[in-house]
Amino acid sequence: MSYKNGFLNLSGTGLKELISQGESEKLEFKESLQLKDEIGETISAFSNSKGGIILIGVSDKKKIKGIQIGKKTTIDLAEYIKRNTDPAIFPSLKVEKTEKKEIVVVEVKENAEKPVFFKNYAYKRVGNTNQRISSSEIRKLAKESKGKVYWDEQICEETNLKNIDEERVKWFLKEAIRQRGLKLPENLPIEKTLTKLKLAKNKKLTNAVLLLFSKESWFLQSEIKCIRFSGNEPVKPYIDFESIEGSIFNLVEESMNFVMKNIKKAIWVIPGKIQREEKYQYPLKAIREAIVNAVAHRDYETTSKVQIRIFDSRIEVWSPGLLPETIKIEDLKREHRSIPRNPLLFKQLFWVKYVEDVGGGTLDMIRECKEWGIPEPEFKFITGDFVVFFRLPPALEDLEKLGLNERQVRAMDYVIKRGSIRNKEYISLNNVSRKTATIDLTQLTTKGLLLSVGEGKRNIHYILPKYAKNTQKITQNRKRES
Repeated sequence: MSYKNGFLNLSGTGLKELISQGESEKLEFKESLQLKDEIGETISAFSNSKGGIILIGVSDKKKIKGIQIGKKTTIDLAEYIKRNTDPAIFPSLKVEKTEKKEIVVVEVKENAEKPVFFKNYAYKRVGNTNQRISSSEIRKLAKESKGKVYWDEQICEETNLKNIDEERVKWFLKEAIRQRGLKLPENLPIEKTLTKLKLAKNKKLTNAVLLLFSKESWFLQSEIKCIRFSGNEPVKPYIDFESIEGSIFNLVEESMNFVMKNIKKAIWVIPGKIQREEKYQYPLKAIREAIVNAVAHRDYETTSKVQIRIFDSRIEVWSPGLLPETIKIEDLKREHRSIPRNPLLFKQLFWVKYVEDVGGGTLDMIRECKEWGIPEPEFKFITGDFVVFFRLPPALEDLEKLGLNERQVRAMDYVIKRGSIRNKEYISLNNVSRKTATIDLTQLTTKGLLLSVGEGKRNIHYILPKYAKNTQKITQNRKRES
């Protein structure tokens, strides 16, 4: 195989010769673009091994079938690969023609930073197959990955101290000394301050310092799109829209202002008190935690933006990039390690108490939501983004419209706040007989508002249908409570 300008040269008969060799440690065939996940797994495997080539439009038996090539075929595939690999992989994609049929040639090089994950799993190439890498192998790969420099630690050659807001640096130093006891003199010159904090090296600025203290928004991806939709679907027209730029601190504060402007606040007067009480629909501490996490842990090597989407019944915080290393979604609901994607940036946010270096941010969000009386947040991966969902409980008036009586409305509120309800808890809550409780709860399950789970009279309880996936855990917890 020959190369030109660093890329594989498959002109003339080169492509046919390559196909005739059959699949190997460095060559894979895929018949269709519909096999995107298999293609993604192979890209992970090649990136973690010695690189390789994927030919899309060729069968396992070396038959050239070709594929339909549209205007955005390679663009869509490249975007899909970038969104679902961590660190993001940008393979070379070319369309080649042979036997009057078009195929896509994907060239993947061995990645310097390993392991490379695809949809939260890492793969390696063994012969002509892809195999999932074990946890111990992942740790070994990460340890052996030489010369790794995180994006936030990299030097931005085009900048100098003139691009830095000195007043912001002075504010930061003063706050870090007050909040965390940073052992630096408050009157230390700017250049020395940045050097001591490892934000500058040999008078050159890192990407992190520009995210924190740049006079203007230096990176296109360092931006938050804030959208208030009308209703509960992500469609136009928008009620409100704002594209927020500036330092990390500005992104967080202005985003919170947008949220507070676009969610409701209840106001009431308590007898015997002069001042009125106010309460937002959502716990602001939890929303802020999600926004800070989004800008601190996002993948800055992609041009995608952080997004805050506000609907009538929920708020979504979208952060580009998957979870780091081996942390899974379910780990976020229990104690877990803190593994920052951008460790230098994260450390500075720690100094001023924007974050805590203990991996407890998601647990704080869950606790805040429960104490606020709304469902705990949901965490999901969607098209390569990590998304946090904050949902409002069903409005009481909406439940009443469904024909629920006062007892059932009270029970639904109980389930939303507590996670589940038993027959005996229904009896105690509403001061009714067992027969009435059974009838009421049966009606709620018939309407699809609750789901009955558990075995045996003592363990039967009722949950919201959307939490059915966690039925086993809830049942186990209930048994322990008994």
